[in-house]
Amino acid sequence: MSAVLLAVFNDYETADRVRLELFRDGFPTDRVDLTAVCDLGRAACQPAAQPLGKFIQYFGTLFKTADDHEYVESLAGRIDHGAAAVTVHPRGMVEIQRAAKIIESGSPAEVAHRDLDNQALERAAANSEQPWIRHLWLEKSDAHCIYCRMFESTHHHAH
Repeated sequence: MSAVLLAVFNDYETADRVRLELFRDGFPTDRVDLTAVCDLGRAACQPAAQPLGKFIQYFGTLFKTADDHEYVESLAGRIDHGAAAVTVHPRGMVEIQRAAKIIESGSPAEVAHRDLDNQALERAAANSEQPWIRHLWLEKSDAHCIYCRMFESTHHHAH
């Protein structure tokens, strides 16, 4: 099962703002979903005839255990009555922490998660707060080439 962090908001506007903030922070669009009556998101791809059925099927793919069945139905009912959910599929502890901080900024009514500790082979975020692109972006630097910038401790002969 893939890691899931889900936040339920009482209104669509707040959920949409949180989703956009996650995108601005660098989360890929294929790992952040918004589900609401006015914006079904990936739930629209489910074969049910009515939105409530689509929500149940979609959230059932995220929360798969038998114990989650009641939660999925309750969540789908809340979304069907005007709430909105933002779902994040984080990879690694750095992304979990970043996503949680952004989600909390929107004051969610509820937060649920599954398998956040079970991500041994998934790693999309850097170990540090500095983005990896910093190594390739040559601004004011003593490095005279990208190689020197990326591997500061290694010396190669001058150009």
